[in-house]
Amino acid sequence: MPELPEVETVRRGLAPTMEGATVQRLELRRPDLRFPLPRDFAARVEGHRIEALSRRAKYLLIDLDNGATIIAHLGMSGSFRIEAGAAAETPGIFHHERSKDEKHDHVLFHLEGAEGPVRVIYNDPRRFGFMDLMPRSELDTYPAFRDLGPEPVGNRLSADYLATRFAGRSQPLKSALLDQKVIAGLGNIYVCEALWRSHLSPTRKVSTLVTKAGKPRQELTLLADSIREVIADAIQAGGSSLRDHIQADGTLGYFQHFFRAYDREGRDCLTNGCGGAVERIVQSGRSTFYCRRCQK
Repeated sequence: MPELPEVETVRRGLAPTMEGATVQRLELRRPDLRFPLPRDFAARVEGHRIEALSRRAKYLLIDLDNGATIIAHLGMSGSFRIEAGAAAETPGIFHHERSKDEKHDHVLFHLEGAEGPVRVIYNDPRRFGFMDLMPRSELDTYPAFRDLGPEPVGNRLSADYLATRFAGRSQPLKSALLDQKVIAGLGNIYVCEALWRSHLSPTRKVSTLVTKAGKPRQELTLLADSIREVIADAIQAGGSSLRDHIQADGTLGYFQHFFRAYDREGRDCLTNGCGGAVERIVQSGRSTFYCRRCQK
């Protein structure tokens, strides 16, 4: 499942082509993805200008000039590609062969932009992704958004905020960080990486990071900083490109080459002077990678 940095990478890849372009035609090659496509989807989108592309958690948001927003989720295998004229692909340093089978091209945006016609194609072999459409003014009431916590970037995510969510709770730290009501868009890979950076055990009770007065301990400040830093580093690297994830221009991200904990079971811990090894445990059905020696 693409995580926040992967979705942000897709957004940045699509924005130069889609922002400011007009949807001349929306071609729907099937009536559904994971869920049925919105009623009268094409009629409500065609002829409208794309004002902006943004992101909320792991969702891509496409704002139109009629006040509507397309909500897109990539699922497990969804990806966008850009086709302009005969140029169907843009090679990159980490190139990944896309599916050539048109039966997986389900939604096609035929756009007219500043440099002429272009197609943006949503391809999804497994069809676990979806698209929805609703007024921008009502996004806060959208079921997937209304209970989301703050993004793991920016100033809203702070040690003081986390202290209010962790005080008096015995939940393991990793499961608390994966709770989308606590932090929006933070997934398994980057939780493992942030916990390694902050030298905190994924099994530790969250309440131990908060004083009796409800104030964050220094460890919690380090954790908040580590979360923001690991997400920023992953976005800069273009995401991790595990399995099916590719960027909009056909290139792979490469943050996986900088993993310090995730998927490193049995390998030496990279903390200076630690001498331990990365272990794998299962928490709530998910693999957790950490060093028992230096993560306390």
